Amino acid sequence: MKIISASDSFKGSLTQEKINQLLKDTAKKVFGDFKMVELLISDGGEGALDALISYKKGKILQAEVSDPLFRKINARYGVFEDNAVISMSEASGITLVNEDEKNPYYTTTFGTGELIKKVVLDGYKKVYVTIGGSATNDGGLGVMSALGYKVYKKDGTLCKGVGKELIDVEKIDCSDSIDTSAVEFIVLSDVTNPLTGEKGASKVFAKQKGATTEMIEELEKGMKNWASVLDKTFNVKTQEIIGGGAAGGLGAMLYAVLSSKMRSGIEEMLNLSGFDEALKDADFVITGEGRIDGQSLDGKVISGIVNRAKRQGVPVYAIVGSVGENADKLYEKGLDGIYSIINKPDSLENVLNNSEKLYSACAESLFRTIKSIKKNFWR
Repeated sequence: MKIISASDSFKGSLTQEKINQLLKDTAKKVFGDFKMVELLISDGGEGALDALISYKKGKILQAEVSDPLFRKINARYGVFEDNAVISMSEASGITLVNEDEKNPYYTTTFGTGELIKKVVLDGYKKVYVTIGGSATNDGGLGVMSALGYKVYKKDGTLCKGVGKELIDVEKIDCSDSIDTSAVEFIVLSDVTNPLTGEKGASKVFAKQKGATTEMIEELEKGMKNWASVLDKTFNVKTQEIIGGGAAGGLGAMLYAVLSSKMRSGIEEMLNLSGFDEALKDADFVITGEGRIDGQSLDGKVISGIVNRAKRQGVPVYAIVGSVGENADKLYEKGLDGIYSIINKPDSLENVLNNSEKLYSACAESLFRTIKSIKKNFWR
C-alpha cells in the first residue's frame, strides 16, 4: 500500500512535519506494511517558507522586524542561490497576535515590507513572496511604508500603514522609495479573490481577523479608495488582478507597485514536490487543513490536491480541525471524505492542547475503515 501525506499545517497547533509523523505512526499501527510519501505542501500561507526552502535546498535566516502591531520580533526568511523567499505570515501573520488583539483597523504588513527591503538591499535578484495567513487588511499599505513610499492622507499627514487609514488615502509619493527595478518578484497566493466586492479581501476575510460588521463596511470603503489611488498612481486596474484580495489586499499592491508575477501557491508547491509523479501508483492521498469551508475551493491546498489526484483516479481524504459552511462543495470537486479531529463538544483551548492525540485518533478511524473496505471489496 502506498499513501501520500500532503496536508497543510493546522495554524497554531500542528505543523506539516508533525502531521506527516502522526500519519506515518498511525499507518504503521493499522496497515503494518506500507509506503508513505511525505510531502511539505502549502498554498502560500503558514508552512510555505519551510516547504520552498526544503525543495530548493536553501537555508533559513532571521531578521528583526515589526509584527502586525509594530512590536519588534525576529522573523524568518529563506535564501537559495540569488533568490530570497519571504513568507508574509512570518512577520504579519494572524498567529502572531492574541485573540483579543485581532483588529484589522490597526494591524499592519510593515514587517513584511521590512523583510522585502532587506533582501533587496542585500542584492537578491529574485524574491518569492508567499502571501496567506495574514492578520491584516491594510492593502499592503504597511509594506509600501516600509519600502520608503510616502502615502499621504487627505489632511496632509503621512500614513503609518494600517487598515483604518485606507479610507483617507489621497496620494502616493514614490520619490524616496527603494529601487526594486532590477528585482523579479513572484507572489505565491493562497486565494483567487479580487481586491474588493462581495468576494474581496474585506468582505470575505476581515471577520476572521477580528472585524465587526461595521468595521467590514468601513474597510471595504477604504479598500475601494485605496484601489482608486493605486490605479491612478501606477496605471493599473487592481480589481482585475486574480488574487488581489489575498492577505488583506497585499496581492494587489505587490502586483501594482512591484510588477510582481502572480502565481497559485498550491500549484507551485505541487510542481516542486513532484506530486504528479508520486500519484502514479498511490492508493490514496491524505490532505487537510485547520478549517475546511467554502473558502477551501479558491486556491487552497485541498482543492489543488483534489484537482490533480482526480486526474489519475486516486482517492483523496481530508483530515481537518473543524468543518465550516459550504465545505460539502468540495465533494462536487471530487473530495472523497472529510474527517474532523473534533470528536465531542470541547473548548478551542482543549482541542489545541490535545491536537496530536485527536489527529491520531481520527487518522486511525479512517485507516481502519479503508483497511476494512480494502479487505472486503478491493480485489
